[in-house]
Amino acid sequence: MDAIVLLKEDHKVVEGLFKQFEKAGERAYTEKRRLVDKITKELVTHTYIEEEIFYPAARAKVPQTTDHVLESVEEHHVVVWILAELEKLDPKDERFDAKVTVLMENVRHHVKEEEQDWFPQVREAMGRNELKDLGERMDKAKADAPAHPLSVPSAQQ
Repeated sequence: MDAIVLLKEDHKVVEGLFKQFEKAGERAYTEKRRLVDKITKELVTHTYIEEEIFYPAARAKVPQTTDHVLESVEEHHVVVWILAELEKLDPKDERFDAKVTVLMENVRHHVKEEEQDWFPQVREAMGRNELKDLGERMDKAKADAPAHPLSVPSAQQ
């Protein structure tokens, strides 16, 4: 699977979890906790492979994406800190749903920018074989992803 397809598949998985959260009942606290834990795992893994493998490769191959990459890392920074806060927050807390809503808004904005604004540039510059090799590296690296949101590189920047 090529790198961009892999990232888009991850985006779809997270969006599906967001939709499940949005459909959960107001008092579905156990379900909301379970979904946020799954969202956290998916986003931490995704963030890790983007920052460690995809972004450096994109910047090297397509220097004009540098501003997009830097903005994306800052967006990751916000997302991982929200995830870390959600990890400690009881789903019954009045701020829980609001925090998840802000998380979803941030991630949806991030995904839209990546998929519409700069993935096409990267695809054009890299080509099929390079993207396939990169995708394989990213898929393997998922096993090395940290479990905690604040363990990804952007959390410390």
